[in-house]
Amino acid sequence: MAKKQMKKYELTTETRDYQGRTLYRIRALKSFGSVKAGDLGGWIEKEENLAQEGNAWVSDNARVFGNARVYDNAWVSGDAQVFGTAWVCDNAWVYGTAWVSDNAEVSDNAQVSDNAWVSGTAWVSDDARVFGNAQVSGNAQVSDSAWAFGNAQVSGNAQVFGNVRVFDNARLYDNAWVSGDAWVSGKAQVFGDARVHDETRAFGRARVSGEARVFDDALQAFRL
Repeated sequence: MAKKQMKKYELTTETRDYQGRTLYRIRALKSFGSVKAGDLGGWIEKEENLAQEGNAWVSDNARVFGNARVYDNAWVSGDAQVFGTAWVCDNAWVYGTAWVSDNAEVSDNAQVSDNAWVSGTAWVSDDARVFGNAQVSGNAQVSDSAWAFGNAQVSGNAQVFGNVRVFDNARLYDNAWVSGDAWVSGKAQVFGDARVHDETRAFGRARVSGEARVFDDALQAFRL
């Protein structure tokens, strides 16, 4: 008979009421990763929120509740919150005061931090970063080595990938794609079925919409 594997953490008797739920502080029962046996962690509602396998952990004042799951080697720390049916997995890290909610997923080596919010069925993956006050929502995807930060918003079915930087008050929505080494900043908006590629810079009050295709190193065309 296979030996039953020892749990890596337990729910302590220290509780807090949060949004009508009872959350429990966790304590490590054995050492794993950078966690030592006896270390106190953050707060979860139930064991289903944090896998007993792998090196996944919830630390500091972070909260994971509802049907959210943190597993593999993922880490949730600071004052971050993961809730709804959201998943944080692989080697992903959610920290600061970031929120990951609804059916969103943060995976691979992605990071969501500061006051950023990932919601809906949005997906942040690979080596992507979402930080500052950025929001990724709807069915949007931020992947590869892309960054969304500042007050940027990526929503709808928008996709951001490659080495893209979306920042300031930029907005990407509908079915827009931004890829390559493109930057979208200022109050620029990319929407509809527009595609922005390569080293394009869309800034100021630029509007790229419809079925527009912009590529190479276009710059001034979008400064309005």
